[in-house]
Amino acid sequence: MDYSWCAFIETKIAMSTYIFHVNGMHCKSCEVLTESELGKLPEVSTVKASLKHLHVEVAGDFGEKTPEDIASGLSQVLKPHGYTLSVEKQNHSARWHEFVVAIPIALGFVLVFIILQKLGIVNLITASNVNYGTAFVVGLIASVSTCMAVVGGLVLSMSANFAKEGDKIKPQLLFHVGRLTSFLIVGGVIGGIGSSFQIGAIGTFVLGIVVAVVMLILGVNLLDVFPWAKKLQPTMPSVIGKRVHGLKDINHTVTPLLVGIATFFLPCGFTQSMQLYALTTGSFITGALLMGSFALGTLPVLALLSFSSAAIHKKMQSSIFFKSAGLVVIFFAMFTLFNSLVGIGISPPLFSF
Repeated sequence: MDYSWCAFIETKIAMSTYIFHVNGMHCKSCEVLTESELGKLPEVSTVKASLKHLHVEVAGDFGEKTPEDIASGLSQVLKPHGYTLSVEKQNHSARWHEFVVAIPIALGFVLVFIILQKLGIVNLITASNVNYGTAFVVGLIASVSTCMAVVGGLVLSMSANFAKEGDKIKPQLLFHVGRLTSFLIVGGVIGGIGSSFQIGAIGTFVLGIVVAVVMLILGVNLLDVFPWAKKLQPTMPSVIGKRVHGLKDINHTVTPLLVGIATFFLPCGFTQSMQLYALTTGSFITGALLMGSFALGTLPVLALLSFSSAAIHKKMQSSIFFKSAGLVVIFFAMFTLFNSLVGIGISPPLFSF
């Protein structure tokens, strides 16, 4: 007698589905990271995270564990990346007191940026003029905010896998070489594609507005003050991010190189904003150097994470850190918006930086 169908029924019965609230999720990349990390657990069969609802649906065989125990166990996996799970929805805390520290940090960064602009090293973002110094600075900001969430977690996971085999240096070098190379080449391709279009004053104005809105939403979400703003986050399809995260689990010499190359396509709002700027350049060389400068800006922090521990990653993901970055991003967004209006003649210039 064939009892295989009985085993199938028992397996189906043992499978349970739970919905847990996620604390610490602030961008679409967080969905990808949450699903990737929980999906590796043997007791978990399927995972579906939602930034819109700030929850994760987990199905698997958890035995006799209570929902609270399951949430606690899964949280241990996500804590290094700054997330925790709970059965009951937690009351959102804006942590307004953290702005006492975040505002001076943001103002200091903006002041340094304006000084660099005066020296001609960088220029304030406009709808039609972004130099390489500016792209580098935007990369620095991205590396301590949205890029930290998904690329930082990717680097840490990959580092841990190869460290077990005693190979710590080569994989990291391959990853960063792959990342820089992909941003240069694909950035150039995007710039070349832009040459096929006649982007006049109106087109430049529209792109400037789009970039400003994307950056504004990013900045507001980083502040973590208005939970509803997370629903407005634009991004690439999350399936791309899942594919990239899946690469890191392939144990092969060239895996770090491939993962580094694929990070160009991860759902990061900053990357997408710079891709739009590269499109407006209408030049392969300019587009390549623009995206390459942006990638170089992300390098210092990501390289630090490559050779550090999860503890450092968690410390850098502090709420004050994100609030400071959010305020700076909002500054850039407002200037982009204002300069777009000036460029089209709708508004007169009010500032002369």
